[in-house]
Amino acid sequence: MSNVCVFASSSNNLEKIFYNDASELGRLLGTNGYNIVYGGSRLGMMYVCASAVKANGGSIIGIMPQKLYDFGVGNPEDCDEFILTSGMRERKAKMDEISNAVIALAGGFGTLEEISEMIVQKQLGYNNKPIILLNTNGFYDDLKTFFDKMISQNFAKSGSEKLYYIASNPNDAIEYLNHYKAAKIEVASKF
Repeated sequence: MSNVCVFASSSNNLEKIFYNDASELGRLLGTNGYNIVYGGSRLGMMYVCASAVKANGGSIIGIMPQKLYDFGVGNPEDCDEFILTSGMRERKAKMDEISNAVIALAGGFGTLEEISEMIVQKQLGYNNKPIILLNTNGFYDDLKTFFDKMISQNFAKSGSEKLYYIASNPNDAIEYLNHYKAAKIEVASKF
């Protein structure tokens, strides 16, 4: 479990706390032996997190659609591997294919769509990856309330809240990831 897919905002106009948590998460990922799979941009929280991973011993795998690359926001220079895709769907598929876990930092519609797809894939048994939402500054509080409402009103099955974990800070996210990794190693060693 070395490749962690990180979904995050590409905005450079957020409150400082969001960039601080992105940097701290990246630092913790790198120092705990994880690499980052991310959108390949040099913008926003995604870039801050990726840069911190690299500065702390991890590798960066950037995946970007050609159209976004043509806008000049790509970051192939800092990436250990940089993959261009034909579109957003192919990008997400590649990110999913080469990652062992997912962490969503605060983000916009793209991040919401990406994390929703990963939860549905886990729900349907297409993956069993840890899915973590980093709740910086209470960003995901309302989404958690919405998810709870879906479950309580039977739009999602009881127990669906176990498909994802809402971390209160970067350290909490890494502890959950390390715990998940240790549990997988323990199970694998029994076979």
